Amino acid sequence: MTDPDQYKLIRRRLLTWFDRNARDLPWRHTQDPYAIWLSEIMLQQTQVETVRDYYTRFLNRLPTVHHFAKAPLDTILKLWEGLGYYTRARNAHKAAKQVTQEFGGEFPSTLEGLQQLSGVGRYTAGAIASIAFGVRAPIVDGNVVRILCRIFCLHGDPTTSSMQKRLWALASDLVPVKRPGDFNEAMMELGATVCHRQSPACELCPLKPMCRACQQGIQMDLPERVKRRPRPTVQVAVGVIYKRGRILIDKRPPEGLLGGLWEFPGGKKKSGESFRQALKREVREELDIEILVNKKLVVVDHAYTHFQVQLHVYVCEFVSGEPQCLACTDIKWVLPSQLARYAFPTANRKIFPVLLRG
Repeated sequence: MTDPDQYKLIRRRLLTWFDRNARDLPWRHTQDPYAIWLSEIMLQQTQVETVRDYYTRFLNRLPTVHHFAKAPLDTILKLWEGLGYYTRARNAHKAAKQVTQEFGGEFPSTLEGLQQLSGVGRYTAGAIASIAFGVRAPIVDGNVVRILCRIFCLHGDPTTSSMQKRLWALASDLVPVKRPGDFNEAMMELGATVCHRQSPACELCPLKPMCRACQQGIQMDLPERVKRRPRPTVQVAVGVIYKRGRILIDKRPPEGLLGGLWEFPGGKKKSGESFRQALKREVREELDIEILVNKKLVVVDHAYTHFQVQLHVYVCEFVSGEPQCLACTDIKWVLPSQLARYAFPTANRKIFPVLLRG
């Protein structure tokens, strides 16, 4: 696809640019595999600026992998609250236990060993191995895909298996023996700060002279975009259930998108139901109690990666029954002022300001 001299030129120009322009990020001041692992897990599908505070908070509270492994999952989820993609937090907790129990408290230094850890795939293993251990390992994420498709003018759907194989092979060839971690970080940095999806700053790009897409004026057309289906909206009825001044919350089962988080009871509205009917049915199926549904408190809209939810939230009164964990793992009656102690999904937390004003 290209010649060795061009590979060398790409490496040299990119590393020189990175040395001069790299952002000052907290995880770039350490060689501790634990801290680097933590940053890479947090950076999966999350913007750098969002991760900064969470990363610092975690390290202050849980400075070593042993602290992370020993912490209760509820503590991990509360620290993670608002960062999203909570499966990452649950997998990270499992991975920390693997490191302490199966690897003697030391992170494995090979790609194969790292990929044995829960939540660590090919990309994350490559990032940790190259940055923490100096292993010549490639990475391919959205930023790297965009750069490679533009530099080498690659056409086709980048999500197909054949294109993925091509991209990984190219990334592997490009990674230098010396400074592989810096090179991988430079690729991510270039994609995040210069080679944007929209309006790339080509005049600032160190790779502009060898970018075939830029030479042809088609950089905005690459990588080729796949048409996505519109995100469906899920209608959900939610109850803030009061009993003697306390509110009923329950904990979701550990599996799934929001596993292990606390929430206000409720669930999806079925066709032909009103929201009030749906809420009474869901609470009965979830907790085996009867409630009186009073006024609507608020409607909350929240977007996830593949769908949107609209929460129709009602103030309710407990009527009868003894709450049972039929579709949850724990139940608590808490004061409104105590809600912040528990890890809630972002959509549920949007209810707090209205509730506490009320």
